[in-house]
Amino acid sequence: MKEIVVVGASLAGVRACQNLRREGFEGALTLVGEEKHLPYDRPPLSKTMLTSDQDPLDLTLMSNSDLSDLDLNLVLGERATGLDVDRQEVTVGGGTIRYDGLIIATGARARKLSKSDDIDGIHVLRTVDDALAIRSGLKSNSAVVIVGAGFIGSEVAAAARQHDCQVTIVEANEAPLVRGLGHQVGTACGQLHQAHGVDLRLGTGVANVHGRDGIEEIELTDGTYLPAELLVVGIGATPNIEWLSKSGLSLDDGVVCDEHLNTGIPGIFAVGDVAKAPNGWLGGRARRTEHWTTATEHASLAAKNLLHPENKTPYSSVPFVWSDQYEDRIQVAGDTIDFDDVEVLTGSINDQAFVAGYRHGTSLAGVVALNSMRTFVQYRRLLMTHGSWVDAVGLAEELGK
Repeated sequence: MKEIVVVGASLAGVRACQNLRREGFEGALTLVGEEKHLPYDRPPLSKTMLTSDQDPLDLTLMSNSDLSDLDLNLVLGERATGLDVDRQEVTVGGGTIRYDGLIIATGARARKLSKSDDIDGIHVLRTVDDALAIRSGLKSNSAVVIVGAGFIGSEVAAAARQHDCQVTIVEANEAPLVRGLGHQVGTACGQLHQAHGVDLRLGTGVANVHGRDGIEEIELTDGTYLPAELLVVGIGATPNIEWLSKSGLSLDDGVVCDEHLNTGIPGIFAVGDVAKAPNGWLGGRARRTEHWTTATEHASLAAKNLLHPENKTPYSSVPFVWSDQYEDRIQVAGDTIDFDDVEVLTGSINDQAFVAGYRHGTSLAGVVALNSMRTFVQYRRLLMTHGSWVDAVGLAEELGK
């Protein structure tokens, strides 16, 4: 293999390049990125970038010496627009780049409110430019409305309160994070916002956005109106797969992969937010997972499997994600979507410090921790060994409940 192309210059793409070199690849290595910036880390965008004067350069994933060591052909500010699997060529800008091996890491983009693109003051948060634009609007006593109470929306709300903004969260469901964590834990997360003075509007959505030169008012589906000088939309993400529509790859809310992250075509793999791949720890169920940890794990595995197909390894890992809000930390591990019951194992929801367990049959499917980092580590280890629900309850008893 002489030429490998990695399309997507975020975390998964950069780590894929680094792992390809660690695995001994010495050929031509090209990394293509749509943004003009050097590759950077995204989690700080909704955390430290919004609460401080952090320089975007602090987020870069590679130093100049790292770039030199990787010996990359780095193509930035150019979007991949097509893939010809027969000719083994990626169309980028006005030309094509040939490959022997290809890793697709084009990630996902934030969903927008369709009716409001022409009004200033409305933002999503996915890129460093998004973060800088939002940060400039977080001024003391300004009215900030956030649509969506997921992790991104919640972290932006926490940052806005740190700037003494008047913050309202609008969430269509009956509790924040209810789709990913269930009603009981989602309600507990909502209480964090209310304890910090956030106006939490549940069970409603945005009917319209009003303003001339800039946003002035949000009309909700329940008939109420909210003043707004800044609107941040955090309603999920869409995988960047349109450029692959004529490639022949299987596409279904992402690039469909097998357990080795291969797309069904030899030499082509997908990683990170764009990959819909089976996870052995989940019993082989295929999911598209937008987690920092998944991106790094995918990148390592795809590099190995691309270069050493004779020793290919299936993907198997306990899903893990965290969120920092206010002075609080939420940690999630395992499967908190497909469960039969949820129970607080240690701590107390009222004290805003607990570990909740998610039971599926007789198994411990997942855990969520709020301000309980040490206990969380022990439950994450239990998940790694496929511990039972009895094991989970027993650990709680050992820890003194």
